Amino acid sequence: MQPTGITKNSKQRSAILLLLQNTKRHPTADWIYAEVRKELPNISLGTVYRNLAYLTEQGLIQRLDVGEGMDRFDGNVAPHYHLFCEHCKRLLDLDLPYNAELNKKAGTAYSGRILWHSLVFHGICHICSKSEKEKE
Repeated sequence: MQPTGITKNSKQRSAILLLLQNTKRHPTADWIYAEVRKELPNISLGTVYRNLAYLTEQGLIQRLDVGEGMDRFDGNVAPHYHLFCEHCKRLLDLDLPYNAELNKKAGTAYSGRILWHSLVFHGICHICSKSEKEKE
């Protein structure tokens, strides 16, 4: 099945986009490369990076920088927030309604034009929190 949003028929690009649209993970390019190689063993890491850049530019995926030195990617392009666990390094979708009013508030403090925002919360995920409590 061809993922939605593909403009040029590329087996590699389709495989990368389909993978990202069907995972709740927010993987790195290395993880994506390893997974796509299972289906397309001849794909190169450079091809993965080029296609990730293209898919990001086309607005088909999100590139997320959580400050750990490696970009993460998300196949869900609807506005939403994330939580980065400082303990296990997972990046999770946060079940919190997107606040479009924040764009207006930021716009009052800036002379340019605010179009959208991205927000990553840093903390400890529910799995690590539970694990810490069990150790006590």
